[in-house]
Amino acid sequence: MRLSTKARYATRALIELARHYDEGPVRLRDIAGRQGISSKYLEQVLFPLNIQGVVRTRKGSGGGHFLGRDPEEINLAEIVRIVEGSLSPVECVDNPRICDRADECEAREIWCRLGNVIVGELESITLKELSRI
Repeated sequence: MRLSTKARYATRALIELARHYDEGPVRLRDIAGRQGISSKYLEQVLFPLNIQGVVRTRKGSGGGHFLGRDPEEINLAEIVRIVEGSLSPVECVDNPRICDRADECEAREIWCRLGNVIVGELESITLKELSRI
């Protein structure tokens, strides 16, 4: 499994927001500048997180982005799912009907176990923990 820049940049931006959680909104260009990410691309990365309520936006003077929930309630699995989709290593783990061999596949059980390990590990890491590193 390889995470795209979307997942990595989303994580970095949300860690930045977690570090400023009690300070109010953070301007997009400030996050982008500190993280070395294009503002335009970062805006696209944050868009689905905004739709899902992980990130909120305040317009106008003093506006910017802020977390929609406490950093302790947001884990890496949620972030990656929102920006990447499934965390499964192969598609048949989520949808066995796409493969005629799913019921008899020797490897599918391993892919399912691997997917569970990945999800478990990512669910165990919160933004609060990451913002302290």
